[in-house]
Amino acid sequence: MGALAGIKVVDLTRILAGPFCAMALADMGADVIKVESPAGGDPVRAQGAFKYGVSWYFVQFNRNKRSITLDLRSDAGKAVLADLIRGADVLVENFRPGVLAAMGFDQARLDALNPRLVVTRVTGYGSTGPYADRPSFDFIAQAMSGLMATSGVPDGEPMRAAPPLSDMVAGLYAAFGTVAALVARGTPGTAAQAGRGQVVETALTNGLISFLAYLSAEYFATGENPKRTGNDHPIAAPYGLFQASDGEIAVAASQPYNVSQFFEVLGLSHVLSEDAYRDNDARMAHRPALNAMINEVTRTRSVDHWIKVVNEAGCPCGRVMTLAEVFDDPQVQAQEMAIDIAHPDHGTVRVTGFPVKMSGTPCQVARPAPRLGEHGGDVLRELGYSEAQIAEVLAAHAPRASTKPT
Repeated sequence: MGALAGIKVVDLTRILAGPFCAMALADMGADVIKVESPAGGDPVRAQGAFKYGVSWYFVQFNRNKRSITLDLRSDAGKAVLADLIRGADVLVENFRPGVLAAMGFDQARLDALNPRLVVTRVTGYGSTGPYADRPSFDFIAQAMSGLMATSGVPDGEPMRAAPPLSDMVAGLYAAFGTVAALVARGTPGTAAQAGRGQVVETALTNGLISFLAYLSAEYFATGENPKRTGNDHPIAAPYGLFQASDGEIAVAASQPYNVSQFFEVLGLSHVLSEDAYRDNDARMAHRPALNAMINEVTRTRSVDHWIKVVNEAGCPCGRVMTLAEVFDDPQVQAQEMAIDIAHPDHGTVRVTGFPVKMSGTPCQVARPAPRLGEHGGDVLRELGYSEAQIAEVLAAHAPRASTKPT
């Protein structure tokens, strides 16, 4: 049983950041009910790579959830949503600020429906400030957070990180804040909050700015914008990719003892007594020559050789791996970071595992992503609806559009 077993979540989110938050809560045991539009549901159902006519993008970020379709433009759909909210612990939404209120669910209404409700919001920029009403996606957040300006090679253009980092980071922070709000709601001695919910809010840009704290510290201390350094570390050397005889190795000699360990394996310990390489500042100042010297040695042996001897010496070293290599790696398999889930239509589907391992209340990926509206009847029965009422709701809010690619 997961740590959040017994927690009921109403998930109004779409695309990635919000669904990722709700997915994390579901993986930790919460019962997540995904409320989708009858007109195709979450847009991600029609995006990304398809297999068996199903979006694997949707499969990845909506596992462990149940789905009900409701037309939230209708009074009947809003009435069902209100019933869901009355019995929920958490509501997660990622509409632009004001949209949920315009639907008739402002904070006063939510408090009236359920004073214990934790309301978790993920937006582009936050609900206050001059950009609050702007639309945003990950690419814009990477540009406006400073991430893009600090990523890439020194003489190249600003570089986007390959994964949608702002969505993932915001989703993680939202899940973290949600769990904290649930703890505060149930913790004796917190008179202002005990027994009551609260609003938890994060934004795509905020999450990335927080993740740039390492570089922000440099800016706050010096007043200078950090320079792009490619694969080199901004404040440590040697640290980066080096060429072996059959590929590249990643070496992170960020501490003085790591430098000694690495150079001993290379047979270069003697150069550390030279003025140009005596300490980190000197090595940073002479990094091109330092890297050339290291590459001259690493090119003589294989990737496997260097990974073995450098790690055995105590210095972190790894290979540059493709995703195919990642999921074939015995360490990744031991950590169960790829999981096959039984699917009623397609045998099994594969998703990434949950990275947090808990000894007493383990996280689980037990349920595949739902078909659109798959659990509507069950959800309505749990709300106490009669079979006649259930039939009426399902007929009025039945899925109306195919999500298969054309």
